[in-house]
Amino acid sequence: MELKTQILEMIRLSSTNLSADVEKAIIDAAAKEDEGSPAKNALNTIVENIKLARQQSTPICQDTGALIFYVDYKAGGEEKVYIDAIGEAVKVATAKQYLRPNAVDPVTGKNSGNNTGTNAPYIHFHQWDKDYTRIRFMQKGGGCENCGTQYRLPDITLGAGRDLKGVRKCIIDAIYNAQGQGCAPGIIGVGIGGDRALSHILAKEQLFRKMGERNIDPEIAALEENVLKDINKLGIGPMGFGGKTTALEVFIGYQHRHPATFYVSIAYMCWANRRKMMTIKDGEVTYA
Repeated sequence: MELKTQILEMIRLSSTNLSADVEKAIIDAAAKEDEGSPAKNALNTIVENIKLARQQSTPICQDTGALIFYVDYKAGGEEKVYIDAIGEAVKVATAKQYLRPNAVDPVTGKNSGNNTGTNAPYIHFHQWDKDYTRIRFMQKGGGCENCGTQYRLPDITLGAGRDLKGVRKCIIDAIYNAQGQGCAPGIIGVGIGGDRALSHILAKEQLFRKMGERNIDPEIAALEENVLKDINKLGIGPMGFGGKTTALEVFIGYQHRHPATFYVSIAYMCWANRRKMMTIKDGEVTYA
């Protein structure tokens, strides 16, 4: 099977078949909400939508998002091979209606009609020394992308200093300000440190983590758990209807920073955390 076809199948799976760990988190959240409440009804409707999309092989959401690929490839690989295969797969996926045309020229306002254009889809490359190639794919809806933000610490308005207490205040402030927009309950990626751009990239990459997967640093892992509890005490709830589930998960990553800077970036993902991964080893392809 050619690379284009393999990538096309990954796109189809991502767009129509929500990962089991995310689905379970939503089902568990629905069980915690009060019977007959708007929150429980919203989550139950989401669960039904997930099942129908899987059965009918149709998109989970009408906004199939901005398309982001992360390619980790073996030494000797050629980036152009992946660029061409991804571009062609995206065009076919759009024609098959696994994807909605979402690539708009910011100058002319014209939609390309096939999800390709200048820097579309977005592809991040990384060469590594492993004996297989890994391609990760994320669909980032426009509504939840608009809820993302970045803080520069110290932040006097929040009373947030350059420490983990300050980071906590930033995360809670971002989710409070969203007020359920971005299709809550959300999955929150956080990037600490780096420069402005790297902080955003790190935050978004956290969204590939499995539900319940904690940071290997015990202090950060504890922060993830505690901030999630704090967020779910806000009472914003699914779609802003009120309730016990404002967020499904919080994932935090960190990297070294310049002494004069301290950035905290928030990548907000809607409940439909559409992400898939394919690995290619010895000619065999597996999806996860």
